[in-house]
Amino acid sequence: MVIRAFPPVDYADRTGLLAIGGDCEAESLILAYKSGIFPWEGEPLMWFAPPKRAVLFLKDFHVPTSLTRTIRKRQFEIRWNSDFRSVMLGCAQATNRHGGQGTWITDELIDGYCELFNRGQAYSVEAFQDNRLVGGVYGVRINKMISAESMFYIEPNASKVALVNLVERFKAEGIEWIDCQAINPFTKSLGVREIPRKLFMKMLGAAI
Repeated sequence: MVIRAFPPVDYADRTGLLAIGGDCEAESLILAYKSGIFPWEGEPLMWFAPPKRAVLFLKDFHVPTSLTRTIRKRQFEIRWNSDFRSVMLGCAQATNRHGGQGTWITDELIDGYCELFNRGQAYSVEAFQDNRLVGGVYGVRINKMISAESMFYIEPNASKVALVNLVERFKAEGIEWIDCQAINPFTKSLGVREIPRKLFMKMLGAAI
């Protein structure tokens, strides 16, 4: 059954956990993102609204020198929205995820996000090498609210090159920030920083 309402984000605990259970229907996911909430942790399904949100302000975007050299080599062909489901499956099956934790991307979530994609409210960026998918990133888009959900790679740097392409394209469209949800050393090196939830909610309201 589609989720009709979430608790206010201020009800989340100090880890950001707000609610447990519900479904992964497209309408539920749209409501969550419009409310500043995202699913995580797999089964049982958990919904989060952390007290600090990791955000990339595109004016602060920085590409490390080593990654710039990789991009110049043109090892990968970058495509947009050519195989959304395969990118999600790649993320779900990735064994090289930061921290080594198991995936939170269940079959139900894949189906829900694919429906978002079919509605034009999700996107993927793919990196191909010799016509083989070797990395990518996917996320959600609702008006000017952009999230970057997860990424995977088979060949080194493939997902990073896809991510750079993502940022450059959205920046050219006038997008000001991307929701990265949680920070890690790599995204921090690109310029991602944490902001208070209250500020994020204000920015979200303007973006959607």
